Amino acid sequence: MRRPGWAVPSGWSLARQLLVLQAAIVGLLVAVGVTAAYLDAGQSADEAAGRTVTAVAISIADGRNVRAALAARDPSRSLQPYAERVRRDTGVDFVTIMSPAGIRYTHPNPARIGGHFVGNTAPAVAGRTFTETYTGTLGPSVRTVTPVFDDAHRVVALVAVGITIRVITKELRHRLYYLGAVALAVLAAGMAGSYLVSARLRRQTRGVAPGELSDMFEYHRAILHAVREGLLLLDREGRVVLCNDAARELLDLRGDPHGDPRGRPVADLGLPDELVATLVSAEPRSDEIHVGDTRVLVVNTSPVRSRDRARGNVVTLRDHTELQGLTGELDTVRGFAESLRSQAHEAANRLHTVVSLVEMGRPEQAVEFATAELETAQRLTDRVVGSVSEPVLAALLLGKSAEAGERGVELVVAEDTVIDGVVEPRDLVTILGNLIDNAVDAAIEGAAERSPRVLVGVRRDAGGLVLEVSDSGPGVDPAAVPEMFRRGWTTKTSGGPVGHGLGLALVGQAVRRHGGDVRVGSGPGGSGAVFTVWLPLDTR
Repeated sequence: MRRPGWAVPSGWSLARQLLVLQAAIVGLLVAVGVTAAYLDAGQSADEAAGRTVTAVAISIADGRNVRAALAARDPSRSLQPYAERVRRDTGVDFVTIMSPAGIRYTHPNPARIGGHFVGNTAPAVAGRTFTETYTGTLGPSVRTVTPVFDDAHRVVALVAVGITIRVITKELRHRLYYLGAVALAVLAAGMAGSYLVSARLRRQTRGVAPGELSDMFEYHRAILHAVREGLLLLDREGRVVLCNDAARELLDLRGDPHGDPRGRPVADLGLPDELVATLVSAEPRSDEIHVGDTRVLVVNTSPVRSRDRARGNVVTLRDHTELQGLTGELDTVRGFAESLRSQAHEAANRLHTVVSLVEMGRPEQAVEFATAELETAQRLTDRVVGSVSEPVLAALLLGKSAEAGERGVELVVAEDTVIDGVVEPRDLVTILGNLIDNAVDAAIEGAAERSPRVLVGVRRDAGGLVLEVSDSGPGVDPAAVPEMFRRGWTTKTSGGPVGHGLGLALVGQAVRRHGGDVRVGSGPGGSGAVFTVWLPLDTR
């Protein structure tokens, strides 16, 4: 709503409106200042004139020559030259010495000597000095009238000294010229400053009108809160300039006791250190994966520069949690397909062996060989299928067993393994799949010292589900355990931060999401590593 009293064309740019407004304010301030200064100068001139005529009048009244001349038969003969000399020396307009009755002894116009003084004399006749503005024979003037006392302190004469208003006005006019010049200089400086400010504002706002700026801001705010991606704007000090609703949700800032994160350093938001380092990075980051307590985020950062100076970072966040889970399931299916391929290849080899034994006339050995292979494969399948009611997990274990066997690692499922669907299958796939993959890699790494072997066991214990994966590898340094479940931790030397170091981070995230716990220890005799995960049972 436009306020009444001052209106501008709606099409004017913000810079132009600001220029007009500043010009009006500067002009008004200069006019008020000049008026106040002029009035003050006028009052000062009147007061200065009053002080001057008072001093001159009192000085004349105290002169011994004046009292001596008053005793003569013709006081005007000696007083008139004296009064004119004083008038010229002090710059006043008239010096009139008169009798107590007001008969002039002196006057700037000698023709008026002997006439009656025009003005008030009563206070002076009573013995008091007073000052007034009065219109006399020379026009309006500021005058002082003071008594002349004899030795007996009787009023024997009066002295009137005055400066005409015309002279005071002329002096004030000279001051006004100087004041006007100063006012014009101030006005010119103010207008120049206003123009420079408006020109800079015009460049920064690109000549957009205030109404358009308001509309753009509303659209901007609506878009930021409508997009599904999280958006963070950080200044060069790492403080949050903008954080949309999606970013608050993805970073778990909705329940922040400090309220709006704007204006706060991103390091104070309780985010993981590696995520904070990415957010404030001076270099661009592209599709970098970060694993939090409950989410997997894909982070992109783009530094903002203006005139070769860093202004901050633009950060976008995408939720990768569901996609990561689906990717894990897809990897499981691929592993299962690969295990089927491996089993088909092994089955073809065994079949060729059986056929060859039959062709060699040794059917008994052919039956014995085929039966032994089938018993071994069937024993593992029966154990997994009998212990695991969830088909996806059964397929995972069978696939991982075949994959491990192909890589020369024996994968053993513990006899007491029971998985009956009390925990979300997708999370179990994430936990078991990544732990088994790491265990197989570790077992292969330690194959030079002992036979590579991985043991998997799942059981109910302590009111929850316990998953245990152990390997025959070189083990884990206890000092590295606190960092193992952070994104990027790995013992491998290739692949970069995204290629490796993500599996255990996903395990830690899944465990935290269920309110569980994960421990890392050593196997019997200090050999290998044992990963033990405890998850609370879902009894709903």
